Amino acid sequence: MENKTIYILAIESSCDDTSAAVLQNKKVLSNIVASQKIHQEYGGVVPELASRAHQQNIVPVVHQALMRANIDKKLLSAIAFTRGPGLLGSLLVGTSFAKSLALGLHIPLIEVNHMQAHILAHFIEGQDYRYPSFPFLALTLSGGHTQIVMVKNYFDMEILGETLDDAVGETFDKAAKILGLPYPGGPLIDTYAQQGNPKAFPFPKPKVDGLNFSFSGLKTSILYFVQKEAKANPDFVLENRNDICASIQHTIVNILMDKIKEAVRRTGVTQIAIGGGVSANSGIRNALKAAERKYGWHTYLPKLEYCTDNAAMIGITGYFKFLENRLTDQKISAQARYKL
Repeated sequence: MENKTIYILAIESSCDDTSAAVLQNKKVLSNIVASQKIHQEYGGVVPELASRAHQQNIVPVVHQALMRANIDKKLLSAIAFTRGPGLLGSLLVGTSFAKSLALGLHIPLIEVNHMQAHILAHFIEGQDYRYPSFPFLALTLSGGHTQIVMVKNYFDMEILGETLDDAVGETFDKAAKILGLPYPGGPLIDTYAQQGNPKAFPFPKPKVDGLNFSFSGLKTSILYFVQKEAKANPDFVLENRNDICASIQHTIVNILMDKIKEAVRRTGVTQIAIGGGVSANSGIRNALKAAERKYGWHTYLPKLEYCTDNAAMIGITGYFKFLENRLTDQKISAQARYKL
């Protein structure tokens, strides 16, 4: 069936981005993302506001995806959508829309795990590397997840380690909030870090057994450090912002790299792929490329547009599921917690 032309309309609505994409087999014809600015004034995503914004955005976003792909909806082979994990109210909007449209067009429905899609985004055509070959290790980094996954094939994935408390993206955003930076603060820390000294302020690295992560202690140490220094000098953060950001990012990247090195040592697998919103971070990308040169690994860094939440990654997962006839029915429901 791989030789047949398959058109997948994909819908992603797990958090605060409404996205729709059209794929022709592995090729992305369109990938539209509508971001919600309203959460900035609250310093984080407000679930009720997110689901309302999805309701406003989903029809124009899907319409634009079809227009940009220049195909009629009657040509669609199937509709893929994010079932979970994510915010339930947000997921309900995408799930309900996908079910209704599939019913109206009399075409199959495909449910997709959001975290699995972040990993399979590497198989979208047109990236500057050949696809990873199985097995490979995936480091998934987002606002809600930090995982090391053994990927044996498209649908056989095993979590080797994950965070015991906070996710890496949430840690970046909380650190930014402590420094008085607006939401979302993770990308701002990355920007300032590139101009600072990563060894200016040492922060402790948590001792966690195995391949699991913990970031709650790091967040607490950043808070106490800033409070202590600001008490002695109210302008401390402003005067040292680049160095503080560089030191925070350096610590987080080291935590991640220590664990991925351990995963390579334990499994013998030297192909490493990253995914999720935080995989856009320049410090992590640079560290992986340096490790590739030093240890002879093969590393796969997705295009930035496929790092953050987007429907193209839902579409590529839907494509592989369609090939194997892994379809769902109209009884399917959204799932806020959805294991990989």
